[in-house]
Amino acid sequence: MYAIIETGGKQYKVQEGDFVFVEKLEVEAGATVEIDKVLAVGDGAEVKFGAPYVEGAKVTAEAVKNGKDKKIIVYKYKPKKGYHKKQGHRQPYTKLEIKAINA
Repeated sequence: MYAIIETGGKQYKVQEGDFVFVEKLEVEAGATVEIDKVLAVGDGAEVKFGAPYVEGAKVTAEAVKNGKDKKIIVYKYKPKKGYHKKQGHRQPYTKLEIKAINA
């Protein structure tokens, strides 16, 4: 069984036992998270789509840890103008372990 969920403005295809990195959620490590924004649920040949969400469907996950991604460098440069700007960015994330899909 799989589900397509929406969190943090992005969509993820998840199955039970999967680990997924999502935009940072305001939960502590070890806490249980219920995601009710389920766009689709599939089990073999049978697939259920929502409009926009599947009614009564929930995905239960456990927050494993909060962290930051690797640093990316943002470098802006204008030729012949003496302008350059260097910035670094580390995107915060929450690592979730999918425990159950209820549909």
